[in-house]
Amino acid sequence: MSATGDDVRAVVSALPEVVEEFAWGMPIFKVARRLFLTLPEEETSMAVRCPILERDELVLAEPAKFWIASHEANNAWVRVRLAALDDRDELTAIVTDSWRQAAPTHLLPD
Repeated sequence: MSATGDDVRAVVSALPEVVEEFAWGMPIFKVARRLFLTLPEEETSMAVRCPILERDELVLAEPAKFWIASHEANNAWVRVRLAALDDRDELTAIVTDSWRQAAPTHLLPD
């Protein structure tokens, strides 16, 4: 799959209470005023929330797909190369997982 920023937006638009804004020279996405996704590098990648231990495992397992930006090294974020994603299901899973980490509990499905 060669995902694009528009593919990311399509997945994000299906999630409750998401707002797209523009900050730091890129599109950013929030739920309940909490940042959960950005589209840096001219929308060729996305930065998503990811617990540090899981993030480090992802980067070690698939370095062509995941990496850590130097300014995010101490934060629970990982970068994802959109062109390296396997399919739409993988994109959806990554975006939804990041959204769940930021969303208030009343928005989470049972």
